[in-house]
Amino acid sequence: MNLNDMKPGERANVRELRSIGNMRRRLLDIGLIENTEIECLGRSPGGDPAAFLIRGAVIAIRSEDCADIIVNSEGCAARKASQEGGLAWA
Repeated sequence: MNLNDMKPGERANVRELRSIGNMRRRLLDIGLIENTEIECLGRSPGGDPAAFLIRGAVIAIRSEDCADIIVNSEGCAARKASQEGGLAWA
């Protein structure tokens, strides 16, 4: 699953960063490292770019760059539910 697969309101953790060169450096600079939690906040009307909450900052990322950010949503639902005082059902 990559960032393009996320829908608004969903949370996931970074599993792998496949970007190279300057874009990889920029993503690392904003804190996109393994296990960083990301929340999809929404997409522009045209669908590109999408807005994500990353380490307390709202970051817009283009679709072509989202494809290189591999995420894992396992564990995020349980953590979100525990923070809200409820149970997570998978």
